[in-house]
Amino acid sequence: MAKVVVGVSGINAVDNPGPGIGVARSLREDSGLDVEIVGLAYDAMEPGIYMDWIVDGSYLMPYPNGGGEAYIERLLYIKEKRGLDCVIPNLDAELPLYIKSAEVLAGHGIATFLPSMEQFRLRGKDRLEDVAVATGLELPQTEVVTGLDTLIKAIEKIGLPVMVKGAFYKAHRAHTQAEAIGYYHQMVAEWGYPVIVQQVVSGDELNVVGLGDGEGNSLGLVGVKKLWITAQGKIWTGVTMRNEPMLRAAEQFVRSFRWRGPFELECIVSGDDVYLIEINPRFPAWSYLATGVGVNLPSQLVRRMMKMPAIPVPEYQAGKLFVRYSYELVTEMTAFQKIVTQGENP
Repeated sequence: MAKVVVGVSGINAVDNPGPGIGVARSLREDSGLDVEIVGLAYDAMEPGIYMDWIVDGSYLMPYPNGGGEAYIERLLYIKEKRGLDCVIPNLDAELPLYIKSAEVLAGHGIATFLPSMEQFRLRGKDRLEDVAVATGLELPQTEVVTGLDTLIKAIEKIGLPVMVKGAFYKAHRAHTQAEAIGYYHQMVAEWGYPVIVQQVVSGDELNVVGLGDGEGNSLGLVGVKKLWITAQGKIWTGVTMRNEPMLRAAEQFVRSFRWRGPFELECIVSGDDVYLIEINPRFPAWSYLATGVGVNLPSQLVRRMMKMPAIPVPEYQAGKLFVRYSYELVTEMTAFQKIVTQGENP
């Protein structure tokens, strides 16, 4: 079998980890794939650069802003230097550029498997109602606000406490109107409008990771219950769950929107009600758990990109524990010196 060179971003395995290391580990564990992992990093201190038993070589990337010309040029440079057959972008900020540039990259022999821009926009918290209706999930009472007066009206309508959220990032629980106003100004300054005000729903936090084939079919789903989360809201300990209403909703999400690529649905389950809280249009940081219970979604993704046969997806077991841990690595300074001075550690 020919070697497949896969670019993987999000290798910042820190206290707020990206998905990249879990994705790379998953690819390593498919015995039917001969993969070479190229880490796409944004900072010389990203630990994945130095984890050479998982990542074969790393390159510093420019931030994917502006027109993205420098970013695409960097990918083509990597393609020329060591080959690059496909890329798995794992950070929200990268996806618009990759979606826009998918045809250009394909013309240079770099495959991607991404949602359309319209699908990508579904991640906006102001679009959650559309998804909830299509999938049969509940939605916490939600108001989209674009001014201080509408914020106050939303608080009065929903009642305290409320969640104050950016349209795409960040969320804070406000127990008083003054707190809500403070968070509102913070969100506007950081992310702009609109700001979302949402009812606080109590229950178990359950998430599901999945992969859609773009034709309405699921290539695998795994659900997890959060047992312990970090201050950044990342799962540190979790357990696989088979909440059938949530899994059916995820299948309906793929079917209704013909989702293409990886995704995560974040939900809160209260009794028989499953509330949709957030959509992430990429692999989550905990997605290695799915591989650990036999559902290797990154492998399925690469096989789809490279037009290779899919692997059968088994029924996963509930009750499998996921524990994240810290690990110390001592190595030579050579890799650090190369990435700082040359922008690469090939």
